[in-house]
Amino acid sequence: MIASALLPPTWGWSLLFLFSGLWIGLGMLWGGRAASLDGYMLANRNVGIALGAATAVATWITSNTTMLAPQFALQMGMWGMIAYSTAAIGLLLFAPMAERIRKLMPHGYTSAEFVRLRYGNKAWTAFLVISIFYSLTWMVSMGMAGGMLLEALSDIPYVYGMSVILFVCVTYTLFGGLFAVIGTDFIQSLVILIGVVVVAVAVLSQVSLTEVYEITKTERPELLNILFPAAIMAFFNNLLFGLGEVFHSNVWWARAFAMRPGVGKRAYVLAAVIWLPIPIAAGFLALAAPALGINILRPDMVGPVVAGTVAGQIGSVIVFVLVFSSIASSIDSLLAATSQLITIDIYKQLVRPQASSEQMRKVAARIIVVMGLFTWLVCLPKIGNLATVLFFAGPLVGSTTWPILAGLYWRQTNRMGATFALVSGSILGLWAYFQIGWYTGALVGTGVSFLITAISTWLAPNDYQWSLLNPDVQEGRNTSAHQPS
Repeated sequence: MIASALLPPTWGWSLLFLFSGLWIGLGMLWGGRAASLDGYMLANRNVGIALGAATAVATWITSNTTMLAPQFALQMGMWGMIAYSTAAIGLLLFAPMAERIRKLMPHGYTSAEFVRLRYGNKAWTAFLVISIFYSLTWMVSMGMAGGMLLEALSDIPYVYGMSVILFVCVTYTLFGGLFAVIGTDFIQSLVILIGVVVVAVAVLSQVSLTEVYEITKTERPELLNILFPAAIMAFFNNLLFGLGEVFHSNVWWARAFAMRPGVGKRAYVLAAVIWLPIPIAAGFLALAAPALGINILRPDMVGPVVAGTVAGQIGSVIVFVLVFSSIASSIDSLLAATSQLITIDIYKQLVRPQASSEQMRKVAARIIVVMGLFTWLVCLPKIGNLATVLFFAGPLVGSTTWPILAGLYWRQTNRMGATFALVSGSILGLWAYFQIGWYTGALVGTGVSFLITAISTWLAPNDYQWSLLNPDVQEGRNTSAHQPS
């Protein structure tokens, strides 16, 4: 049993200030390149494959990857460990979508902008509510994770650790925009990958795969049961949740718009391949706990506790840096993408249509600060656990999957049906979340959304013109742009 922190508080505070200063300094340095609105929001639409893949990997290796993946394995066994890795499929399937998005909307900014142009204002309103709610939920789950991590590893009080992490991310994103986010993501992805390899080697040096299997088979055989009902539902729920997360979120659309033409598809495929083994390796830590004689009191901290125990203080330092980096790389992405969404789709569209680029940049910066403050206030009471907080948004994002996918590839998609699919999928998915279990919400939301989108289109197909997604072409301001077929 782990009765005390794995690192002395002085070590924890030293590491916290060291990496806080590093990320803020680098973010402000790279932020000097964000002179224009496109520079601040989309890194001048000139991101190459190395930075593109690295920022996707770092953003998707969230605190949930390093903390929820082991929790899933501890509670649901083999299926749970594999379930979280299915999030790689979202990146893989988004790869061709990123290329098509860049082609259809060469001057686009947000995913909500696509929904407005494709389906109209009613769908756009529902989509905005879902997207902003999801982004805030994801940020809260990571703010909580940061505070819990620092408290568990080094006795830094939850509120202090959570506050510092949010302050750091807000500061460098505020000054550097997407340039700062992508630049720090590149370094953070390298740190995370090295840390995962080191921890995996340390665990395997003390316990073999055979030992883990035999002890699990003896003490908790249900974890090896391939017919474990809750685990099977969690597998498909997580798969569909991951698809909905990637397909709809402006975090990923912003990167599609930011990458150079022809880069998005390759960058997302590479990111999916790199990311895939990471949650499996993290999940293995939980299954190894009994074989290592470690008693886990908090399921959502099983990964950091096992890694820190096995590798000693050096291992605890690695875990500290690894999870701090994974949290920062996701919070900064959400801050940049969501402020962009609110600035372009609410401020510019509804409040001040004639706003200049400079005015929009100032508004985006203010929104970053407000989002950080809101997240901090919600995180203060440490509500629920990571799984329940994060998966509360599952039904909502699941309902966006088919309207987005059909809207990008299917000219006949019925616009009213897509709107109804967004709303009905969210409502019925939330009902399943509360009445059946958190591991069914995204499953039900996605299923309902699919049926409504498909049936409405079959009964009353529309005939959408792809050129409407590029208003510049429609108005003759960019007549040389290529028109997709």
